Amino acid sequence: MMSDDMLSQDEIDALLRGSAEPEEQVPVEININDYISSIEQDALGEIGNISFGSSATALSTLLNQKVEITTPKVSIVNKNLLEEEFPHPYVAIEVKYTEGFSGANLLVIKQSDASIIADLMLGGDGLNPSGELGEIQLSAVQEAMNQMMGSAATSMSTVFSKKVDISPPSIDLMYIPQGEGQENIPDQDLLVKVSFSLKIGNLIDSSIMQLLPLSFARSLVDELMNGSGEEAEVNTDIPAEQDVQQEPPARHMGGQAARNEAPGAAADKHAQPVGQQSPPQHYGGYGYSGQQVNVQPATFSEFQPGGLGQQESKNLDMLLDIPLQVTVELGRTNRSVKDILEMSSGSIIELDKLAGEPVDILVNSRLIAKGEVVVIDENFGVRITDIVSPSDRLNKLR
Repeated sequence: MMSDDMLSQDEIDALLRGSAEPEEQVPVEININDYISSIEQDALGEIGNISFGSSATALSTLLNQKVEITTPKVSIVNKNLLEEEFPHPYVAIEVKYTEGFSGANLLVIKQSDASIIADLMLGGDGLNPSGELGEIQLSAVQEAMNQMMGSAATSMSTVFSKKVDISPPSIDLMYIPQGEGQENIPDQDLLVKVSFSLKIGNLIDSSIMQLLPLSFARSLVDELMNGSGEEAEVNTDIPAEQDVQQEPPARHMGGQAARNEAPGAAADKHAQPVGQQSPPQHYGGYGYSGQQVNVQPATFSEFQPGGLGQQESKNLDMLLDIPLQVTVELGRTNRSVKDILEMSSGSIIELDKLAGEPVDILVNSRLIAKGEVVVIDENFGVRITDIVSPSDRLNKLR
């Protein structure tokens, strides 16, 4: 018999279950294969690889650092559990498509990584970035992301064979445990997260994540797969009645073997009664009606040592009134955006030419001669001192 002051085992178990209720409420991890097949996952990863590959190049140029964005990992996350996916302070960049697609996605990076990117954008070395992201730092990160996503949109235009454009990205701080920045998260219960490895020189070895609605991700994959299938169908669907005046490539033979085919063999193909012509054959998507192709060697005019003939000279005379732009280049130099913005009246720009060194004379941006600067009736002029040889000019054109 138990005392009234003591709890029974059932009451103790009930209290223990009550204390463990918060842990029992954690849902089971979502299986991505229930929503996206493995082929669709590979397609999403490939789209990210291509688009973010060009983005890495653009970001590398901006930051003057080696940038690598690789190894995409595709997963499904529940919007109600984003606090577990993003427990730290992040920076969220929302990108909306204005042409080519109808949708938006969210780029997410850690605030510590964003601070380093902002410091590099503002001319620092990224070693001692500011701990807080002010308006200037956020603007710098926003510009970096704008350049990245602009390059990504260009790459997607190539992948999907249509024009893809985006609006200027909006940026915001996101700290989900405190309820900050959640208004930019796509309003769907299930989101696709594509996580990429992000390396910037020796400064950042982290990740950059892309969040997009599940329906938008499916539409991207569907258009990629169906688009490629339709294009292949169009390439091979050529009417049999169309005469294609092109010699088909010989199967399993080099080009020389195809050209060495006996003419009689081609003639025999037409030695058939009317109505019994051989059906057209298809080689690599091109229809071949079986007609003989008249192939002749190319002929070129011979150049005589004495110069141009009378006919060639007349042809050249037709080009004599074409205007050309002549430029005298004093020198060149490279400057960063920071140096350009610091210029003011009285600033001096040092060029790569020494005093007294010949200047370059260019015609339509091609170097043809060198000369020295002179003064003619209070106007500047240039006296030609050396002509670039025709062979050198041809080598520069190749």
